[in-house]
Amino acid sequence: MRVFGSIDEASGSAGLAPGAALAIGNFDGVHLGHRALLAEALRLARAQGTPAAALTFEPHPGKLLGPKVAPRLLTTPARKLELLAEAGLDAVVVQPFDAAFAAVSAEAFVQGLLLGGLRVGAVVVGEDFSFGQGRRGRAEQLRAWLPAGGARLSLVPKVELDGAPVSSTRVRELVLEGRVAQAARMLARPFDVDGRVVTGMGRGRGLGFPTANVLPDAELLPANGVYAVRARGTFGELPGAANLGRKPTFGEDAGQTLEIHLIGFAGKESLVGQPMRVAFLERLRDEQRFPSVEALAVQIGRDVALAARIGNAPGR
Repeated sequence: MRVFGSIDEASGSAGLAPGAALAIGNFDGVHLGHRALLAEALRLARAQGTPAAALTFEPHPGKLLGPKVAPRLLTTPARKLELLAEAGLDAVVVQPFDAAFAAVSAEAFVQGLLLGGLRVGAVVVGEDFSFGQGRRGRAEQLRAWLPAGGARLSLVPKVELDGAPVSSTRVRELVLEGRVAQAARMLARPFDVDGRVVTGMGRGRGLGFPTANVLPDAELLPANGVYAVRARGTFGELPGAANLGRKPTFGEDAGQTLEIHLIGFAGKESLVGQPMRVAFLERLRDEQRFPSVEALAVQIGRDVALAARIGNAPGR
């Protein structure tokens, strides 16, 4: 998959081939609704014999237009590109969303950038898509401007799950509530975070359950608690039991920490400094204070046994 750093770059002679089917969106999380847009772009592109591409924006427009209320994002830019590539796209255009781009009128966005610059053959957006300065552009303008410029428009209806629309906002709410299994259904994959293993206090080893302490590179984390996870790193991929929280039994409050006991890890080498991806499968329980370290160790044993069953289940 080719990645272009702006619409201008993709519009050059070595850029996106003319006639591409272009899905447009922020694509945070690349959930089922986004996947419907991408599937439609792929369908149109294959029918036309042209590239299937996506146009997305970095940073998220909310970071510029309303930084105090901007959402905490489900995916980093790198993870989003990885998921878009997995969807089968030929190219992604990552347009910097700055003050100059935010000031582009709706008409200039379509006439100048999509038709004149990228020379698209089809545009795929959701039914509620808005665009241009002040988000004044609507579907009715696209219906008029795109065919007049030789391109077609495909409006994709909202995807619903259990009677409710799938959206990045809803997925964020589920993750923040710790309802990661429900979030996974909307994402069509477990919610995951990437991070790096850092040096911990060694308390898990003393309890008989050594842990990898992960410093996540993520804006959004689930609610504090104990989770069944699958972790991927230099060791391959393993199930694990993760504690996300503040270690109340030890009377600590050093901020939110993510500690993972890797089930079946036989390596002797230190993982400190290594990258790790942690996929949250199910929430097992709340984080809680135990009357003694011994009681905590007993509960961890139960947590690990349950996490092993979940993490090793077929399809995980």
